[in-house]
Amino acid sequence: MIVPNPPLHILRLMGLAILAGVCFGSGPASAQAIQTSVPHAILIDVETGSVLFEKDADAPVTPASTVKVMTADVVFGELAQGRIKLDDEFTISEHAWRTGGAPARASSMFAALNSRVRVEDLIRGLVIDSGNDAAIALAEGVAGSETAFAGLMMKRGHELGLTRSVFTNPWGKDDPEQKVTPREMTILAAHVIATYPDYYKYFGEKEFTWNKIRQTNRNPLLTMDIGADGLKTGNIDASGFGLVGSAVQNGQRLILALYGATTAKERAEEARKLFLWAFRSFSSKSLFSADETIGYAKVYGGASFEAPLVAGREVKALVPRVGGEKFTGRIVYNGPLIAPVEAGKEVARLKIFRGAVEVLDLPLKTQEAVEVGSLPRRAMGAGLEYVGGLFRKYVGSKIDSKYVANQ
Repeated sequence: MIVPNPPLHILRLMGLAILAGVCFGSGPASAQAIQTSVPHAILIDVETGSVLFEKDADAPVTPASTVKVMTADVVFGELAQGRIKLDDEFTISEHAWRTGGAPARASSMFAALNSRVRVEDLIRGLVIDSGNDAAIALAEGVAGSETAFAGLMMKRGHELGLTRSVFTNPWGKDDPEQKVTPREMTILAAHVIATYPDYYKYFGEKEFTWNKIRQTNRNPLLTMDIGADGLKTGNIDASGFGLVGSAVQNGQRLILALYGATTAKERAEEARKLFLWAFRSFSSKSLFSADETIGYAKVYGGASFEAPLVAGREVKALVPRVGGEKFTGRIVYNGPLIAPVEAGKEVARLKIFRGAVEVLDLPLKTQEAVEVGSLPRRAMGAGLEYVGGLFRKYVGSKIDSKYVANQ
């Protein structure tokens, strides 16, 4: 569907490649093969980006202490940039001690008032003990105040494309404005794991002792035999019991975010159930090679009327080992593109669905440049665009409506 000043456009994949290449059985797409009692959840495979399970994953939820994943990410970024060091010491202010320490009777590393604590120990207090005092001390040490640090959290969120999440404090205090989505928390977790492997290891440490107080890691997955290696839990009255966790088996890493469990037991059991189901139920399938043409974007005013699109890397998805689910796909872009078009420019996105679940959303780039066409060719293109645009608007809307109805 291409019209003058067009909105978002949807084209079917060239040759129905996904339908032909990854179709199991002839029946209609089935519902997800597992259910969960928690109201919000999403489980992704990191290598392929495949969504293996989701349930209301884009709803805004109160993060509670899972927000400390973002706190850690900002601190890790400061370490990576050399602006702070692990051996630097930050002071436990009265605000950090009174609001997040022992007097608050909440999760704390029990750092003493006015003591100076190494950044590395504060990180352990943050991710192992879920210490609110550690979170506040890190925020004040890095940015001068919680408010300023929240600005860094928002900046990092925007850089990572977390468009629906709002960060207002580093420790998970109940604030009606502080909201995240489960989907965006998996994006954040994947970023932390991939970008800061030397610091991510702290999330997996099973215990930490400070001020002669030994505390075990609050992540229940670490004591289960499922390959879990880190990230955070959270719980306040406004959030229920939540978790962002990661596990690895046979080189495959999965990340789960779930929110709204009614008890810690339900949170742990549902998380374990989803991880085990996913590890047992899916295998990897190659859909397109790195340089394979996946589809075309229309070009206005060019020497060619179309620009071939590629992913630039192998496109893989996790598919059910058994079952009858079909994969469908579409290419989404704002178009037509206006010549000249550079080679290697990201201009579209490939969206792949397993049944009603969007399992992949990847950028597509132009495979080759499209130069400005000659005057006669531009005139012919304008005529074809006008006539063809009217036809494609009508046919395209029918295809889109049918597609949406089938979801």
